[in-house]
Amino acid sequence: VQLQASGGGLVQAGGSLRLSCVASGRTLSRYAVGWFRQAPGKEREFVGFINWDGSVTRCADSVKGRSTISRGTAEKMVYLQMNSLKPEDTAVYYCAGDVRSPGLLPSVFDYEYTYWGQGTQVTVSS
Repeated sequence: VQLQASGGGLVQAGGSLRLSCVASGRTLSRYAVGWFRQAPGKEREFVGFINWDGSVTRCADSVKGRSTISRGTAEKMVYLQMNSLKPEDTAVYYCAGDVRSPGLLPSVFDYEYTYWGQGTQVTVSS
């Protein structure tokens, strides 16, 4: 499966963005999807994940309460809704896919994801 993240842009602090992760080649119906971000000069960090059927989501503490991850009805889309954005949210955001047994939670570690899309830049101005 090929993934592509989109929806980034320049937004003022306090604003919102909805990032999309779209799959091509096949649907995301059997894939756990993780969101990661990388700010300049920093390591890539976990933002959140959603499991294969959308029943389990988790967000990192840094975005918890401000972000929601969901699946689209077409089974080719996963969304990351980010609200109350802060300048420290500025980064390139990536989505990644992983086929995992249904009983296993998705991973918070980027190295456990097999499929990666090109990122989308999010810039939050103060």
